[in-house]
Amino acid sequence: MIVVTGANGQLGQAVVDRLLNRLPAAHVAVSVRDPVGAAALASRGVEVRQGDFADQAAMTTAFAGADRVLIVSANALGEQALALHRTAIAAARAAGVGHVFYTSHMGARIGSAFAPTDQHARTEEALAASGIPYTALRHGFYAESCAMILKDALRTGELRVPEDGPVSWTGRDDLADADAALLAAAEVKKGPTPPLTSAVSVTMADVASLASEITGQRISHVTVDDAAWRDAKVAAGVPPRYADLQLGIFQAARAGDFAATDDALATTICRAPDTLRAVLTRELARAA
Repeated sequence: MIVVTGANGQLGQAVVDRLLNRLPAAHVAVSVRDPVGAAALASRGVEVRQGDFADQAAMTTAFAGADRVLIVSANALGEQALALHRTAIAAARAAGVGHVFYTSHMGARIGSAFAPTDQHARTEEALAASGIPYTALRHGFYAESCAMILKDALRTGELRVPEDGPVSWTGRDDLADADAALLAAAEVKKGPTPPLTSAVSVTMADVASLASEITGQRISHVTVDDAAWRDAKVAAGVPPRYADLQLGIFQAARAGDFAATDDALATTICRAPDTLRAVLTRELARAA
């Protein structure tokens, strides 16, 4: 039995969809905070269990009988995220889960300027200390996030961002394919995976050029001082905490945290991953 958490979210739901192409529904269960939201999965024969990372007893019950569990990282920040992940890991240990998979990040590094990648590194430490066999799925940075960064630029014609560095933007669907393949594999590799990324890494200047080609609209790349960029975000209504979080993406990128590329994703999904051009074309068309 494989239990997937967060199956009402975009990634979790996509992973379950792909698991059902590989395994009978009777071999797949999901743990969600809101079982009603997973009614479509239940109609496909997937067992829906109620679970909440904040409730270890409920998570232990949700993980009962699982050979493998996918812990999709919590939509939270800082110590709150770490506490939720540690509770889920403790529940997996209490339930006797054979192997835990965790959606980590290629940039996982303690001390990273991008807070979530520091959290991923600390969660990997907690997994290693738990004694449970585990796999940290080191996802590339979601290419869909790059489309969000372009939102203002499409309106103004200027991609105004802090100094950055190369990022191997990777499509969420490709990562869901890889997660499902690794979850269902007969033989499981332990520890962190190689970076699960697209084939190339690009800078924001490259992104501006690519967006110009896709939209037919000239989009210029303008480098802005960190503090000025953050102040502009706060002035536009972004809470300071989230402005700092977003700034951390660029600071970590220029430190090289997201530059790596690897063929592990292509090997796992048995095809070339989507290019950033393909993902942006799709996402920008949806936003139009």
